[in-house]
Amino acid sequence: MNPMDGIRFAFGTLTALPVRVTRWDRPAARAGMLWAPLAGLVVGLCAAAAGGAFLLLDSGPLLAAVATAAVPAALTRGLHLDGLADVADGLGSAKPAEDALRIMKQSDIGPFGVLTLVFVLLGQVAALSELYAASWPRGALAATVAAVTARLTLTLACRPGVPPARPDGLGAAVAGAVPLRAAAGVAVLVAAGCAAAGAPLGLSAALHQALAMAAALGAAQLLLSHCVRRFGGVTGDVFGALAETATTTALIVSALGPL
Repeated sequence: MNPMDGIRFAFGTLTALPVRVTRWDRPAARAGMLWAPLAGLVVGLCAAAAGGAFLLLDSGPLLAAVATAAVPAALTRGLHLDGLADVADGLGSAKPAEDALRIMKQSDIGPFGVLTLVFVLLGQVAALSELYAASWPRGALAATVAAVTARLTLTLACRPGVPPARPDGLGAAVAGAVPLRAAAGVAVLVAAGCAAAGAPLGLSAALHQALAMAAALGAAQLLLSHCVRRFGGVTGDVFGALAETATTTALIVSALGPL
């Protein structure tokens, strides 16, 4: 198939950028989720650029961190954050899968969702502020790696053996669509790219970013396994929760240790 169909699928479903999805079938879903890290790269670079712009205006690291965290939310129309809140409400309800999925489909956000959003966004802003206080390159690198890793978690979550929780929606469209070897190959390429991006800041920075990526993927995998057990599979909300979990974990690990 035309590679552009996969790229359009990735940007059209994972960002709010004006990209029209030309195909909505399994081959397009497979290609689109393999290209998902590219969509993350664009989002991460935009977020890093926003932080740099605020620092150039002498805003200070905290305001730059808020701007950086706001850009991915804007470029996804808040869908990933909404998914995170819905999954928190579904898991927090402690109800059977069918009832939990019904709670997740409701338009309102419950207390579990609100608390999760507050602490996740606080964690992201706090980590970015620490990184920007060290230097803009540190913060920009971490923001970009976090965004790429967040979308890589979606690629890996679309591997065979991870079923959809519902017969319709994004989860059903992409669940099991990405062959395991292809997903692993993309993961290796992304890991090498993240480490290489940190190399200009020194070997420790490269290793730090590789560690941040590994921790983010591990945290997302734990959440994915739990959601599959609780809901019977994945949904679009689960994908949003995986992305935000990976983003937050990567940023926090990037901010830990000497900068």
